[in-house]
Amino acid sequence: MTSFISISWTQLVIALGLVSVSGAASLYYHLKLERDLIVGVIRTFAQLLAMGYLLNILFGLNNAFLVLAVYILMTFASVHIVHGRVKEKQVAYFAPTTLAVMISYSLITIVVTKVIIGADPWWSPQYFIPIGGMIAGNSMNALSLSLERFFSELRTKRNQVEMYLCHGADYKEATEAIFRTSLRAGMIPAINSMMSVGLVSLPGMMTGQILAGADPQEAVRYQIVVMLMIVGSTALASILVLLLVRKRCFTSAMTLILTRQNPSS
Repeated sequence: MTSFISISWTQLVIALGLVSVSGAASLYYHLKLERDLIVGVIRTFAQLLAMGYLLNILFGLNNAFLVLAVYILMTFASVHIVHGRVKEKQVAYFAPTTLAVMISYSLITIVVTKVIIGADPWWSPQYFIPIGGMIAGNSMNALSLSLERFFSELRTKRNQVEMYLCHGADYKEATEAIFRTSLRAGMIPAINSMMSVGLVSLPGMMTGQILAGADPQEAVRYQIVVMLMIVGSTALASILVLLLVRKRCFTSAMTLILTRQNPSS
């Protein structure tokens, strides 16, 4: 295989021209997205360049504590993003989400790096940080969808839930259908991506490896692992967060604490 082609700063600046299509569309159709585009480009450059320099340092030091510290920082950042997306004020879901994230992300990341890939050591930054980042990025979307659907369904079907409670059902029985619907909402995007991968699109990790000169067959095997781990992590994270949050939606007397209208909306 040939070595990858390096991208210079000049070429990177030229690539900025691609964003002009979005900018032009926003201006022409009065979408008022110009500010978001500028902020997004700045954050893309700043965050990715910072992570690139950080990874260079981590690769050089090869220190387990630093690698895990960066991983924990990434994890808490994903929790913060989920908290920002799910506008719920009546249920304290931040702590359960953090716990669900820590358990699911860590378990899946360690299993993939240590058992499936066989990295030595298992916390090797070359594998642990990128894999952990992919798990966090995809799982937080599933968490957001699951929580948003769960809170929304509880409000929409409040009468039905209260009827079950009045007939002696506990909070688990009263929300069983809503739990399944919310879990399905979080899992479907990852499952759908498996349906189209390779046929409609070449995923980022596989494309990156091929562009870097890796054997396509090797890149394919890595991408299969990535797709499977994403499906597993989204399912595990969604299950845990819904199990932990569900009870918090009810008082000790088994009454639903969510009003019909979310105060944050």
